[in-house]
Amino acid sequence: MKRLNIASGTAWEPEVGYSRAVRVGNVVHVSGTTATNTEGVIVGIGDPYAQAQQAIANIGLALTRAGASLHDVVRTRIYVTDIAQWQAVGRAHGEAFAAIRPACTMVEVSKLIAPEILVEIEAEAIVGEQIA
Repeated sequence: MKRLNIASGTAWEPEVGYSRAVRVGNVVHVSGTTATNTEGVIVGIGDPYAQAQQAIANIGLALTRAGASLHDVVRTRIYVTDIAQWQAVGRAHGEAFAAIRPACTMVEVSKLIAPEILVEIEAEAIVGEQIA
């Protein structure tokens, strides 16, 4: 099967050796995604809801570049630095995925790559026909 690597253009990808997303066949894996904008600036500092929204928007862009969309997502994994903020992060996730309802896990981690980053989200998508 053909492999398609999707880059976001950050300096970290070649340094660390990863892609924002990888599509093989009809499966797309999106790496842990944070709340950075196209200039690499963290969006929503201090606001886990805004950060989750931005991370999901970034996931949507990566999926589009891979020929998929948020509607194809079957699994998400959410990493938060403060589980007490789960409702704010969950609200952003629910706004994006309420009709899609992927399998989802949310866990607290001690820290992420930068202290200002409160949320990181991974996604997996399967592109194809929906089951009725």
